[in-house]
Amino acid sequence: MLDKLKLLAKDTVIYGASTILARGLNYILVPLYANLLTTFENGVHALIYANIALANVLFAYGMETSYLKVSSDTIRSGDDSTGCFSTAVVSLFLTSTLFTVSILLFAPAIAGLIGLSGDQQEFIRYAAIILWLDAMLVIPFAELRLKRKAVRFAVARVIGVVIVVAAAVILIAGFQTGLKGAFFANIAGSFASLVIVLPVFRQFRRLFSAAALREMLRIGLPYVPTGVAGLLVHLIDRNVLIRMRPDDIERIYGPGLQASDVVGIYGRVAAFGILIQLFIQVFRFAWQPFFLQHADDPEAKKLFRQVLSISSVFAMVIALAATLFVPDLVRHHYFGSLYLLPPAYWIGLSILPWIFFSYIFDMISTNLSAGILITGSTRYLPVVTFSGAGVTTAVCILLVPVMGMDGAAIAILSGTVVMSFCMGYFSLKVYPNSYQWFRLLLLLGTGLLLGRMPGIVNVDSIWFDAVLTAGYLGIVLVVFRNEAGFVFRSLKSG
Repeated sequence: MLDKLKLLAKDTVIYGASTILARGLNYILVPLYANLLTTFENGVHALIYANIALANVLFAYGMETSYLKVSSDTIRSGDDSTGCFSTAVVSLFLTSTLFTVSILLFAPAIAGLIGLSGDQQEFIRYAAIILWLDAMLVIPFAELRLKRKAVRFAVARVIGVVIVVAAAVILIAGFQTGLKGAFFANIAGSFASLVIVLPVFRQFRRLFSAAALREMLRIGLPYVPTGVAGLLVHLIDRNVLIRMRPDDIERIYGPGLQASDVVGIYGRVAAFGILIQLFIQVFRFAWQPFFLQHADDPEAKKLFRQVLSISSVFAMVIALAATLFVPDLVRHHYFGSLYLLPPAYWIGLSILPWIFFSYIFDMISTNLSAGILITGSTRYLPVVTFSGAGVTTAVCILLVPVMGMDGAAIAILSGTVVMSFCMGYFSLKVYPNSYQWFRLLLLLGTGLLLGRMPGIVNVDSIWFDAVLTAGYLGIVLVVFRNEAGFVFRSLKSG
């Protein structure tokens, strides 16, 4: 089992290095946009990209996960997976082209639907191009993950992001293109990634298997409502905030702000959730192929139990450290002339603890999804995610008019908690396992208490934050000493 965990760790490190580098470079855009675009423009950008994330699910309709499942089954049975690859590519090309043309034609109506004016319809059209390019990357990236070609996967992602960042700096800072430059930069980066993965298409043949497509759709289509609902947990907030009444905004934040300003502030502050989101994304890239390949191993359940404990504890540590340190980093005046976020954004910093801790439950859900996919019980996924989305939406609608951005962040945490509980219920129903819930709950409660400690004792010091973080790490080492010992032995043995 140790060798298999090392294999997962190795893939996670490769995916992680590339993803951290890519997202780290991409994160340069947050202060760039915050300092060079208005809060109103940032609001338009945040709103459209929230809906791009939702539309990505429709464009891909679960083909990434279903392709991994069907192709891995085909390979394990000793057959050639070329037919699966070609079928998936053809299917995505046809549907994505149809969706893109539809968005281009109905851009004015879509702009109004999401709360924008007709003057901003051009950004909807730019989004359609981005969506098409991203859809064409789905199967090549899945194929690279399946064949464990992590380095090529990493190169494509990193270079794409480098192009995005470089183009954004040149267009916005150099040519003063404003918000248009942000969309043009993303188009350039997605196109560059597609060019890099073109060699993967060499295995494309004039093969189309209706049987393979039906199987992929059977597995993947439940991910459409599931994926949309899952993203709504983290993105419905923007769509509710954009509809805040002017009198509610003035009551909570004072005069001078519009709904787009609130969305812009919220979106840029919430972007600091990348600190944990990165870890979860990196883990997910390696986790799905890993549990599919080792599902039949005699020690599989013990293996999955260890993985959930270790990954969840890492997420808790990052959440606490981020809660304590990020506000000070944001407010620090670098070189006497630069803030990570200008003072206009600081009214949104109170949302950070809610955002950070919500990702802990995302990590737990990611682990528990293994049981549902291994057993092919994807019919439960819509129930899981719609429960989370429903709770998030209801809490958003209830709290945003009263608490503004904080209400939206609380709604996100509420939705992820519900989704995690539902995922656990159905996953353990079809794939029973005995996870260490009590110890995880103990650490979660301790982390929440320590995160509130600076406010309780009224101490604002980076050294006090460091002591709290170090103390939490000590508690982790005691509560999960066996898992900590495994991690240390793995690091020592390389």
